[in-house]
Amino acid sequence: MIREILRCWHLRSLILRKIKMDDTISVLIPAYNEEKSIAKCVNSCLHQTRMPDEIIVVNDGSTDRTLKILKSFGESITIVDLKQNTGNKSKAQEVGLRYVNSDIFITTDADTCLDRNFIREVERSFIDETVSAVCGFVESRKCNWITNVRELNYLVGQTIYKKAQSYINSLFVLVGCGSAFRTKDFKGTVTFDHDNITEDLDFTYKLKLADKKILLQEKAIIYTQDPNNLRSYFKQLYRWHSGGWYCLKKNISILKKPNNALILSLIYLEGLLMGGALLFAPLLMLWNMNYFLYFLLLTMLITCVSSAYGIFKFRRYRLFFYIPHQYLLGFAEQIIFVYAFFKEIIFNKKNLVWYKPDRY
Repeated sequence: MIREILRCWHLRSLILRKIKMDDTISVLIPAYNEEKSIAKCVNSCLHQTRMPDEIIVVNDGSTDRTLKILKSFGESITIVDLKQNTGNKSKAQEVGLRYVNSDIFITTDADTCLDRNFIREVERSFIDETVSAVCGFVESRKCNWITNVRELNYLVGQTIYKKAQSYINSLFVLVGCGSAFRTKDFKGTVTFDHDNITEDLDFTYKLKLADKKILLQEKAIIYTQDPNNLRSYFKQLYRWHSGGWYCLKKNISILKKPNNALILSLIYLEGLLMGGALLFAPLLMLWNMNYFLYFLLLTMLITCVSSAYGIFKFRRYRLFFYIPHQYLLGFAEQIIFVYAFFKEIIFNKKNLVWYKPDRY
């Protein structure tokens, strides 16, 4: 314990003294028909306090103005132009990775903007040579009440659940819109199977199975576009949850380690229990209205307390108005979680349909 504390203080002193790393850093961006957002994404990479050594954009057979916009950046970026769409983000990433020559590479999406300090904060995290991957902190770009709810969910999920997972080295989601990898560890550990639509989860499980260290860096912020209508919102949730169940089934041996078993049990069993409770809530209401009201009050209390923590921590007081919306959408999410469980686990119906929401 004392040795660990001393090591942490040593790393902190290195950061405070601003010791410059020798590692080179690349940014890898797959893009398909992203004319509305690709310029902002690339510009966010070009205006960093620590400039990337290379920016690689894979134009995955776009049929709109994406390629033309990319060419306007000249030699400041490397364009990998695929003439035909691969139909899968991970396939585009696999092609782009062949062009990565740096020590560290960052994956982000074409609808995402990096905070100007993102690369600098990622670089600091890799001072610890035992770290193989770093997960960024996601924030939703403001649009309407749905994106405000998603912003609230991000605050709760990342400041409570992900932070706790990171403390015990059991972080299980490296977000696809903003994570960084030590290139040699990634290439030596991860294979591109292209058998699911949540490649970020698949990468994370493979790294965890190889006992690689993954960190959450709260200061490495990315701003992503989330669905701004309910149809797209629910489709994205279904993609996430179906991919989550598939990756767990595929990498079930990960449960052999106690830390992993504890965290994953809390994530998946909690979701099943809550979803099941919601499905049977109407029967509970018919049987005993008091019990039904107690159930609603308990779930509302949990939502309010966890949300208030994230709101006060980040001083996002405007989000208080969206707690009721979060509570109602949370019910829908739990039902989708259970539906995905039956589709993926019980009926073995793998979801390979990639749904791309409209950009704005």
